[in-house]
Amino acid sequence: MAIKILNLIIVLFVPFLMLGIIKKTKAFWGGRYGAPVLQPLYDFVKLMKKDFVISKTTSGIFRITPVIVIASALFAALFVPLASSSAIINIPAGFIIFAYILGLSKFFSLIGAMDTGSSFEGMGASREACFTTIVEPAFFMLLASIMALSGNYTFDALSKIIENSGNYGILICIFALIALFIMILTEGSRVPVDDPATHLELTMIHEVMILDNSAADLALITWASGIKMLLLSSLIAAIVIPQGLPQWIAVLAYLALMFIISVIIGTIESATARIRMSHVFEFIFVMSSFALVVLALVVARMFGG
Repeated sequence: MAIKILNLIIVLFVPFLMLGIIKKTKAFWGGRYGAPVLQPLYDFVKLMKKDFVISKTTSGIFRITPVIVIASALFAALFVPLASSSAIINIPAGFIIFAYILGLSKFFSLIGAMDTGSSFEGMGASREACFTTIVEPAFFMLLASIMALSGNYTFDALSKIIENSGNYGILICIFALIALFIMILTEGSRVPVDDPATHLELTMIHEVMILDNSAADLALITWASGIKMLLLSSLIAAIVIPQGLPQWIAVLAYLALMFIISVIIGTIESATARIRMSHVFEFIFVMSSFALVVLALVVARMFGG
C-alpha cells in the first residue's frame, strides 16, 4: 500500500520537478540563475485559476481533448514500474495496452489541434503524426525483442536483460537505453527534434498544437506531457536499476536517475540546436536502427551458435 501511495506522489509531482530541473540546467549552462525548480508547478496552479478563452470555431472535440490527454497519461502510469519493481497493473502484453493508451492521447491531441480550423495547428499535427509513425514500430520491436528473451511479456522483463541475454546483455542494454532516450526526446518534444521554447512558425511542432489552449486545458496538457516523459524515463530506470535492492534504496536510485535524465536533457538543449526539419526523420530513424540491432542480438542469443 505504501509503495502505491509513493507511486501516486511520483506521478503527481515528479513530472513538474523534471521540467523544472531541465529549465534550471539550461539556465546554469547559459550563465543565469534561472527560475526555481518548482516553477512549472507554480505555473500549473496559476493556469488552473485562470479563465478559459475558447474559439467559436471549435467543437466539443477541442473541449474534451485535455481531459482525455491527462486521463490517458494517468492510466498509462498504472502499467509502468515506477519506484517499485513491478507495475500496479502487471499483465502479459501490458506494453501493448500502454502504447495504445498513449496513442489514444496522441490521436485526440491531433484532432483537437485540427478542430481549431487553423492551418498553422494542422501543420504541427501533421508533423507530430509523421514522427509517431516512426517511433511506434521501433518501440514495439524493442520491447517485444527484450521480452522474448525471458518469455515474460510484462515490463518486469526489462530488469532481467542481463540475466537472460548472456554475453549479449551489455550490448542489448546499451542499444535499448539509447533507443528509449531518443524516444523521450521525440515524444517529449525536446531538442533536437523540437524546441519547446521556440515560437518560429517553420520549426514549431508540439507548441503550435496547443496555441489555442488556455487556463486549465493548457495546464493539463503540460502536465500530461511531463507524465509521458516520466513514464518513458521509468522504462530506462527499469533496465538500469538492479532487482533485489532494499525498497528505500531502489526509490532513491529511481529519483536520482530521473534527476540525471533531466540534467542530460537540459544539457543537450543547451549544447545543441534544433536540427533541420528535413533531418528530424533521420534522427528518429536512429531509434529504429537500434531497435533492429536489439532484435538481431536477441535472435542471435535465442537461435545463434
